[in-house]
Amino acid sequence: MTAVDRPLTRTDTAIPGLVIVDLPVHADARGWFKENWHREKMRAAGLPDFGPVQNNISYNDLVGTTRGIHAEPWDKLVSVAAGRVFGAWVDLREGPGFGRLVTAEIDPARAVFVPRGVGNSFQTLEPGTAYTYLVNDHWSPAAEYAALDPADETVAIPWPIPLAGAAISAKDRTHPRLADVTPVSPRRILVLGSDGQLGRALRRRLGDAPRFDYADHASLDLTDPDLADARSWRDYAVIVDAAGYTDVDAAETLAGRAAAWAVNATGAGRLAQVAAANGLTLVHVSTDYVFDGAAPAPYREDAPPAPLGGYGQSKAAGDLAVAATPRHYLVRASWIIGDGHNFVATMAGLARRGDDPAVVGDQVGRLTFADDLAAAIAHLLESEAPFGTYNVTNAGTPRSWAGIAREVFRLTGHDPGRVRAVTTAEYNAARPGPTAPRPANSVLDLAKITATGFTPRDGDLALAQFLAADVLIPPKKSGRSRTRRLPRREVGTAESIDAMLDEMKGEW
Repeated sequence: MTAVDRPLTRTDTAIPGLVIVDLPVHADARGWFKENWHREKMRAAGLPDFGPVQNNISYNDLVGTTRGIHAEPWDKLVSVAAGRVFGAWVDLREGPGFGRLVTAEIDPARAVFVPRGVGNSFQTLEPGTAYTYLVNDHWSPAAEYAALDPADETVAIPWPIPLAGAAISAKDRTHPRLADVTPVSPRRILVLGSDGQLGRALRRRLGDAPRFDYADHASLDLTDPDLADARSWRDYAVIVDAAGYTDVDAAETLAGRAAAWAVNATGAGRLAQVAAANGLTLVHVSTDYVFDGAAPAPYREDAPPAPLGGYGQSKAAGDLAVAATPRHYLVRASWIIGDGHNFVATMAGLARRGDDPAVVGDQVGRLTFADDLAAAIAHLLESEAPFGTYNVTNAGTPRSWAGIAREVFRLTGHDPGRVRAVTTAEYNAARPGPTAPRPANSVLDLAKITATGFTPRDGDLALAQFLAADVLIPPKKSGRSRTRRLPRREVGTAESIDAMLDEMKGEW
């Protein structure tokens, strides 16, 4: 063939994700040369980095050889090494595009990226045609996939050579018509830590459709050394790691430190290996505790970690493993508040019961409401934002824990002056047992997540709405009071704050 001097270009088609790629071909008297797959160049052209692991070649002697239509459970890049084919692709995935057809001729100067669930087929137009395809999973005789009769009248593929005179296998002739094809379901999303505050918020946000799978510690243990074999991971597209060891003070003990590292570091590392090996996107939730809190300004995503205690150290180690995964969103949050046991609900209970708590006043940060964190995670996935680390908290003026407690008292109709601010040193001195060092500054910079099009909700507004939904709020004018049920763990002494301050970091 003659040289093709055009640059590498991509053309989108009527089937979402199916992309035609024109390839530069360099020819001389000896023959020709092309780069059939060039990761850097093709990524720059907008093709997915689909991670091929197997290269196959189908050699076809006869003109009119017809193969397909097959929608195997993997992505593929198809091209021609010699000869020329008529290619036909049919969308067999669930959704409005089911049954949609795209056709094109392919010679050595053209390739087509075929996503999972799209039926692939071709018919040779020249003798001695070598058809090639790169795939991102190893072929297995046990693989199940959708298939379509190439003679289906509904799709009506305009084969250049009528199928009656084509060379086609008996098996391909017996595939079902389109009306009898079971659409290919999308890969699933697995949420770990489904019984925690964030896990429950993610379930509210994502719903219970079949493509979402929720797992608690009992159904999927991150400390299992055989985690890589615990699931058929190719059935998933995304893992959301909302699990974690969050007993900050216990992590200062020998047993607690070992438990924290087993889940937050080793477990996160195993998930990272699973994601990398199977081409999955890993969403991992981290914490402000990876910083020492000594910085005078909000922490950006690229700030170097400097954890003070065992919990923060285990999370920082897990972050490093996750960051090495090609497809990852490392979401860093602080002071998570959701349904169940949390600092805000406890302060509201103390206010109502007449207790006057002493609360730490020299640690400053922003609350992260679990529903907002879940919304940010959904936004990153749905918008296909660039992979990397993102800070996610609620927005607005940073406050100390004491400042937040006073705001809870005010919003619930109580005197905020009843909250007494104490220093971290005073608080720790009054507590029995090990006490973890905590960052004085937990404020995270939100510019990066905002630049993706997600606007974090104002923290004061979020606090008011949270309280209005869950606790007794006095009416703005005289009249009947408006009562909501308070979360069950109500306590009546200032000392009970000690236990709750541990919980304000999670139960993710």
